[in-house]
Amino acid sequence: MESQRVQQDCANNPTGRELEINTQTRPPLRTSTGSYPLNSIQPFLHQQGQRSGAHKLPLLLLSRRCLWTWTGGCMASPSNATLPRGFLLQGFAEFPHLRPALFLLLLALHLATLSGNLLILLAVASATSRPPMHLFLCQLSAIELGYTLVVVPRTLADLASPSLGRGSPISFLGCAVQMQMFVALGGAECFLLATMAYDRYVAICHPLRYAAVVTPGLCARLALACCLGGLAVSVGLTVAVFHLPFCGSRLLVHFFCDITALLHLACTRSYAEELPLLGACLLLLLLPSLLILASYGAIAGALRRLRSSRGRFKAVSTCASHLTVTFLHYGCATFMYARPKASYSPQRDRVLALVYTHVTPLLYPLIYSLRNHEIAAAIRQVLGRWRPRQAPGQEGLSV
Repeated sequence: MESQRVQQDCANNPTGRELEINTQTRPPLRTSTGSYPLNSIQPFLHQQGQRSGAHKLPLLLLSRRCLWTWTGGCMASPSNATLPRGFLLQGFAEFPHLRPALFLLLLALHLATLSGNLLILLAVASATSRPPMHLFLCQLSAIELGYTLVVVPRTLADLASPSLGRGSPISFLGCAVQMQMFVALGGAECFLLATMAYDRYVAICHPLRYAAVVTPGLCARLALACCLGGLAVSVGLTVAVFHLPFCGSRLLVHFFCDITALLHLACTRSYAEELPLLGACLLLLLLPSLLILASYGAIAGALRRLRSSRGRFKAVSTCASHLTVTFLHYGCATFMYARPKASYSPQRDRVLALVYTHVTPLLYPLIYSLRNHEIAAAIRQVLGRWRPRQAPGQEGLSV
């Protein structure tokens, strides 16, 4: 009976302050609702799978969610474990008056992103000749479509639904799947941008051998390797993150299950939980960045040896769109994830996440359609097919 009172008092603790129990001196446990002798807490310790006994237990901390913490460890009680209950996505629940306007804005951005990427897919698919760079661009647009579909529909649904307290619930498995798909698509894009840099290197530094080196078979193998690489890193990172114990509130101050928001809930105080994210950053950010720098370093050397200013300008223009997209993608990813946990700011990170999940996927089709004349011509050709034709005999009836 006393152990039930301890659990109830722990669950009703609104401040989340830790309650200290010194088992060496055996004082009663004093809480906001009463005082409990130490022998009444020993049955509760048995429920956690720990040995009871005042002389065997060090200093214990009883937290808001009935978590017993000792020597830097943490374990959740069965009744308050994260696995069956999942998380709460706060989204923008604290701004009820801005939710309708934000919903319309994000919906417009989402529809524009879908339209732009679908246009590029249709333009490449309908083109008679498909250079390797266009095939890579087609895969990039497909990745951006999946990238936005993983995050945006759930965000729009939460904004359209009435506010449910502090946030909308998401299951433990649903959160893990969303994070895994988000990391997999983002990682595939990192590898794909490095592959596109290699394609530009061969096209500019070895133009006579380009058709023999960059074959359709090589393009298919590189595209598959990008997807498998992103998938492997995402699975390992997801398993590592969701094996962490989550203490304190289950509230994620975010509109989707992002890595930084989940690590912010982890109750371990060491740097061990950041090692999987560090490894993922090394594989997804540092390694492709080195390949991109090496490719463009060789391109810069080749351009310096090029005497024709017209040829130099043409080579630079073919790389400008790829460089712009690369800076946007790697800049956002590095700023968001390649930093220590102590620098996390949930409110600031949530605003920045709006940029790289809603704005940058919209900019990519605009950048490629404006800088790449072949893609722009193919898009105009696709749009021309949808334009309604005039009836015979009406050509000369224009006013």
